[in-house]
Amino acid sequence: MIEISPELVVILMFSGIIMGLILGHPIAFVLGGLAVIFGFLGWGIGSWHLLVGRTYDSVTNYLLIAIPLFILMATFLEKSGIAEGLFKAMMYMFGPVNGGIALAVVVLCVIFAACTGIMGATVVSMSLMSMPIMMKHGYDKYLASGTVAAGGSLGIIIPPSIMLVMMADRSGISVGKLFAGGLLPGAVLGLLYFIYISMACYFNPRKGPALSAEERAAFSLGQKIRMLLVNLVPPLILIFGVLGSIWFGVATPSEAAGVGAFTALLMMILYGKFSWKALKETVYSSFRSSCMVMTVIIGATCFTGVFIGLGGGQVVTNLIMTFDFLGKWGMFAIMMLIVFVLGFLIDWIGIIYITFPIFMPLAAKLGFDTLWFIIVIAVNLQMSFITPPFGYALFYMKATVPGSIKLLDIYKGIIPYVLLQIIGLIIVAAYTPLATWLPSLIGN
Repeated sequence: MIEISPELVVILMFSGIIMGLILGHPIAFVLGGLAVIFGFLGWGIGSWHLLVGRTYDSVTNYLLIAIPLFILMATFLEKSGIAEGLFKAMMYMFGPVNGGIALAVVVLCVIFAACTGIMGATVVSMSLMSMPIMMKHGYDKYLASGTVAAGGSLGIIIPPSIMLVMMADRSGISVGKLFAGGLLPGAVLGLLYFIYISMACYFNPRKGPALSAEERAAFSLGQKIRMLLVNLVPPLILIFGVLGSIWFGVATPSEAAGVGAFTALLMMILYGKFSWKALKETVYSSFRSSCMVMTVIIGATCFTGVFIGLGGGQVVTNLIMTFDFLGKWGMFAIMMLIVFVLGFLIDWIGIIYITFPIFMPLAAKLGFDTLWFIIVIAVNLQMSFITPPFGYALFYMKATVPGSIKLLDIYKGIIPYVLLQIIGLIIVAAYTPLATWLPSLIGN
């Protein structure tokens, strides 16, 4: 064992994270490896009791069963082909308007977010479906790529969000209340994107030309409405079934996720997309994603246990409290800034598991509503998905966009949307009922 000051622990452990990520190692093994190293340096062989205990608690947590089930539900929906039909219908509905295809992308992202709970499926699906079409119609590549990246990331805040499930696990607040709390802020972000695209293409139609008269005449109004209903009603049934069963206390999140996954499988069958090969690919993809998420959770919870046990949490708390001359809102701003900066460097799961044990007691001490504070962090974490160098949505985009679009083009495209997310964060922080009104209407 080595005597290490808490201040040095903070510096070394966070420096280790940055170094590990720069060297290209997965965040789960960076966090877990640092936990092992510093646990052994701080407590010797006795640290294994902490690490094994935290790992066991993570893998036996009943609440987290909902995560692989929601991932499976999202993957079934992706394979069902509903998104393609719904996108086509909305594209023709918004076709007469400048920027109509991009507006259809935003609306579909909001709907698909409420069906999936994960970000990757939405970004990949929308990128593959909409980017070639927008490029074909002469859309500005920055507007197109930014719209897909930001819109696809809405799946991580609009329920059923696996991020909110993890936040419920870390905070002790029910999943149902956090799901209700994330709904309106997610809608606010979607509305901001919608307004921005409308204004940008209104003042500069070359950014997003409307569909030609010939294209708009390809389908009658009745055909457009039929396409819309055929592809919209089943997802709405799934959304209300999953979320409603949780909010009305009919099912636990894990049970609702299981029913949702089964319903998504039925939709895949009804839409004629089922095959044993597709089922095998779906299960394998869900299994791989679930293993990745759980591995990060284990690494992050071990890292947090060692970090706090060696005094790192108190150092961060004291650092924030040095800004008490700015008042409670000044310290709130410092916490939000820390989350924002970490979003450039660390996986969102790691951010939740590292910051919650430190920030939640401090927020309660400052008198902030706990549920509102969590939702504000969730809105803040939206930026972590589209900010370089480690924004997941950026890499999903680069792997699926047409070859004419470079990674730098995607980086430029997300800039307006990061600013919109900051505006959304300010709106939700300033108007508390956006996060607290719906949760107040449901039971525990």
